[in-house]
Amino acid sequence: MVSRIALLLALPLAVACAPLAGGEDALAPPQKASVPGALFVAGKFGNTLSKVDLASGSVAITVDSCANPHELATSPDAAHVALACYGGQSVDVFRTSDLAKVTSIDLGDGARPHGIVWHANGDLYATAEGRRSIFWIHDPLGQADTFEYASGQDGTHMLAVAPNGNHAWTTNLGSRTVSLIDLKTRRAPRSVEVGEEPEGIWLSDDGETLWVSARKSDAAFKLDPQTLAVRERIATGRFPLRITLRPQGDYAVTSDLADGALSVIDTASGEVVRTIVVSSVEEAMERTQVTILFSPDGERIYVAETTANTIAEVDFASGRVLRRLPGKGGGDGIAIIE
Repeated sequence: MVSRIALLLALPLAVACAPLAGGEDALAPPQKASVPGALFVAGKFGNTLSKVDLASGSVAITVDSCANPHELATSPDAAHVALACYGGQSVDVFRTSDLAKVTSIDLGDGARPHGIVWHANGDLYATAEGRRSIFWIHDPLGQADTFEYASGQDGTHMLAVAPNGNHAWTTNLGSRTVSLIDLKTRRAPRSVEVGEEPEGIWLSDDGETLWVSARKSDAAFKLDPQTLAVRERIATGRFPLRITLRPQGDYAVTSDLADGALSVIDTASGEVVRTIVVSSVEEAMERTQVTILFSPDGERIYVAETTANTIAEVDFASGRVLRRLPGKGGGDGIAIIE
């Protein structure tokens, strides 16, 4: 099973459970919903960027993007969305209103940017997997000064950034490590092994707990952000690719690709309190559930089903799949504005 998962993720480059909604054969017809805002979807197989209107559930705009686009991040004022061009070496920025590209920031030969954060300070931060580093992009819509920091690790894939912008943390798939990178003093990074193939990463809003999901360990980890000591290991569903925290901070959620489900972890107790079924286990490999994202109010969670070209919208309280939105072109990276 894992070999097929790895193949799908590499393309195109060389249980209080919810009612089962995965049996739908095709995209559910768009439904009217009292949901404001828009969802942005990076189509990594189609090399596209789409804007989905959440009220109607339909695609408003689709534009061509760079090769193999992956993660997305919206600007603090919601006016722009940044795209990590995993098949190339740039971070591209688009207007959220009409998806017009406003700038392309070159990170150098072989960069292959993947994880991306648009910080409240207005700066962008991105991993450069091909260069074993991360970039701090100061004033991305203006001078766009870039500063590179070596992780010294293989597969520097996803990242989190401290609220004050002084530190960043990365997951490094190839080295099986998590790294702490000092963005101000440029001290040598600190790296520790955390499970098998750590990928998902999220820093609590107070900066006191670093959450990591290790996909081949079927586990989530609570780490001390400064020492990287593991405070707790939590068994999750199978192959947890991503981890995110609810905006309220009360729950962490992992995206368990092999189960087509979400593990919901009480952040205080560290216990998995329920599992939300997004699709059946039999359908999990056909849908390839990857990125997850909460709505700003924490009431809904969006689940990218990459090979099904859908984004499942899930009511977090009930665990019910409300509808499946278009995920054109192999939707993977997603971002939201209201």
